[in-house]
Amino acid sequence: MLDVAVIEEPAAAEASLDPIRSRILAALAEPGSAAMLAVRLGLPRQKVNYHLKELERHALVELAEERRRGNVTERVFRATAASYVISPSALAAVSPDPSRSPDQLSARWLLALGARLVQEVGMLLGGAARSRQRVASFGIDAEVRFASAADRREFADELARSVATLVGRYHDESAPGGRSHRVIVGLHQIPASPPEAGRTPTHEPEAAQEDPS
Repeated sequence: MLDVAVIEEPAAAEASLDPIRSRILAALAEPGSAAMLAVRLGLPRQKVNYHLKELERHALVELAEERRRGNVTERVFRATAASYVISPSALAAVSPDPSRSPDQLSARWLLALGARLVQEVGMLLGGAARSRQRVASFGIDAEVRFASAADRREFADELARSVATLVGRYHDESAPGGRSHRVIVGLHQIPASPPEAGRTPTHEPEAAQEDPS
């Protein structure tokens, strides 16, 4: 089982978003048959079996083993991943395009960058799985608490200068056999509470004396 799988096909994305199927995927963190899942989820076995077939058709679950019980063969399934991310490629016609309106101070542009990250890394993971190779990648996850909006702006400016210096030092457009990599650095406030259905995530307002830009 993978830690994370990226769903790229629209039909697979639709299948994963079905409420019953998403419950089945969560329950299949531990392998189970249709009969076992029916008990776990309190659903009719026939309904579970139908949804299992759809999930299997889209490679969201896989056969873990077959058990012979008398004259019946019980098929035991497991989820193909512990969690799933839907790639923007599943909505290709309306997927975000970071090049459309680049703006370092725009949260929507940051979201578009994140969407492209999911799409591109998902493609790399798919190719790596087929060739049985690892994806060369690197990530940093850190948390910083700023005393003021001014401190945040100074941090962002210094970070931008540092990244630009590193890119200028190591970028070699003419290197034979060189491989292009994308560098994305993002900064956003951590929501004060998880968003609920129909509600906008809460956030701390800027101090009144600070320039909110």
